[in-house]
Amino acid sequence: MSIEPNTPLIDRLGRVHTSLRISVTDRCNIRCFYCMPLENVRFKPRDELLTFEEMTRVVRVAAEHGITKLRLTGGEPLVRSNLAHLIRMLKEVPGIQEIALTTNGILLTDQAADLKSAGLDRLNVSLDAMSEAMFERITRRQGVQKVLDGIAAAQAVGFRNIRLNAVAIQNLTECEIVPLANFARENDLHLRFIEFMPLDADRAWDKNQVLSGRQLREIISREVAPLRDVDRPDKSQPAVDYDYADGRQRIGFINSVTEPFCGTCNRLRITAEGQLRNCLFGTEEWDARQVLRNSGTDADLSARLHDCVQAKKPSHGMDSPEFVPPERAMYQIGG
Repeated sequence: MSIEPNTPLIDRLGRVHTSLRISVTDRCNIRCFYCMPLENVRFKPRDELLTFEEMTRVVRVAAEHGITKLRLTGGEPLVRSNLAHLIRMLKEVPGIQEIALTTNGILLTDQAADLKSAGLDRLNVSLDAMSEAMFERITRRQGVQKVLDGIAAAQAVGFRNIRLNAVAIQNLTECEIVPLANFARENDLHLRFIEFMPLDADRAWDKNQVLSGRQLREIISREVAPLRDVDRPDKSQPAVDYDYADGRQRIGFINSVTEPFCGTCNRLRITAEGQLRNCLFGTEEWDARQVLRNSGTDADLSARLHDCVQAKKPSHGMDSPEFVPPERAMYQIGG
């Protein structure tokens, strides 16, 4: 189909898409059980991954249709060589207002300064546990101190409003809730708890393992400090935020399973090998790499983007008895 220049990415339900999540690699230096298998991981061959130039071209076309915010994900994005160079390229794209990065923080100490100088605007650091024993149980690797050092290094080079992302799992991570909350409050970090989602490569997810945002709020209010509601100016943000009543920081809850926020979703995704996706839990993909590597035009890329958006469903359907988890795990899609 022919797409007019500057046509917004609006789906059939009127949702306007302004955010694009770009997976820069499917590789990772840890093995979180909710994301990757422990062994026999099959990564994409490097020549199948999009180059920085290809990613930038997709972003340039997407920005012409209203994409203003980017988030770089993986796998672990910091294992992709010279990531700061990609950030510099993306910063030059007209219309892009913000570039964020989600990382496990293991390599952040060495790269924080380069990321800041390249123009990275925001950081999210995944940290599910403060204790080394629980960290290793979840990630199947050691390294909690490296993550803490990485956070400190990022703050030292000028990153502010760093977010901590913690996946909460019933009958496992309850003991980490209060330590994580206290660490975030003491170090001026915005902690966000994420409900456990069916994106594990081992297909072992069970709804009974979901530690809900409501349960988490009750624990935090009781054992850390009371919470109070705050305004939500950006209705598309996945987290519902609360202020601590004592004024020390803010905390958020991403209730993907128990309180889906699909009605205000404004996000698209592109996998490391160039497949467009309109939902984290979707089963369809639109091949942008085929356009990029077969002399396709920008108009062809525009058409792929709009086809992807137009096919977006009302919700991820996780609350439906017909729900089937995606065949691809989180590391293959991009967080």
